Amino acid sequence: MGRFVETFTSATWVDWLDIAFLTFVIYRVLVAMQGTRAAQSLIGLGILGLLYLISDVAGLTTLHWVLDNLFVYIVIAVLILFQDDIRRALARAGGTLFSRGAAVRRSEANVMEDVIKACFALAHRKIGALIVIERTAVLEPYTEGANRLDAVVSTELLQSIFHPSSPLHDGAVVISGERVVAASVFLPISLSKEITRAWGTRHRAAIGLSEQTDGLCLVVSEERGTVALVNRGEVIPVADANDLRHRLVEKLEEEEVATPPSDAVVLPAGGSGG
Repeated sequence: MGRFVETFTSATWVDWLDIAFLTFVIYRVLVAMQGTRAAQSLIGLGILGLLYLISDVAGLTTLHWVLDNLFVYIVIAVLILFQDDIRRALARAGGTLFSRGAAVRRSEANVMEDVIKACFALAHRKIGALIVIERTAVLEPYTEGANRLDAVVSTELLQSIFHPSSPLHDGAVVISGERVVAASVFLPISLSKEITRAWGTRHRAAIGLSEQTDGLCLVVSEERGTVALVNRGEVIPVADANDLRHRLVEKLEEEEVATPPSDAVVLPAGGSGG
């Protein structure tokens, strides 16, 4: 304790600046990785690091020796297994160092309104649809092999994509920011036995993705003409546009870390039974 107090009192303003800068960098990296599979590994590494410190202070020699020898290999294994997630997260960190301004928030509100209008227009005509809104977890791995669009989000575009005569209607649409990045996206179908049989392929695909990432999924049922919001494996039916707007705002303001499932398999997200 005395050594800690001595170190604390002898620190200069340069030391405090160094600590503050390092803390900020670590914080931004953690925010960028939030919602990815690698985030779960970082939490595990943090627990191991805490256990390492406790074993040193408490004099647990054997445990300290084991962790001391294994730590390097554990870190290397994590970097190899999740290199794609880490690379994408770090690439995004450069663009998220500072909070977004009011102009961007207004643009997000416009995108939300276009999506809401499209969902209920499709529901009114009983046309099935599956729309995914990207949050912190990068959805690029799911859009590989799909039809890349990179188009501005609009109600008319979404209705055109999901029209039965469109070659892109079979699958999901992924929205990132203000852009529709891809269509005809195949999502992982959840194999959970707890899902009611009333849900069709679109609902199962939405549940599967929301179990793996923190993406928000909007499902329009062609059989019932209803709209549902799917978040973290939970299907939330919405009554009208105002209800959906309220729930979207509520979910988009949350900072959640998705938990990856262990029983998902990739299958087409389109088809009947929505």
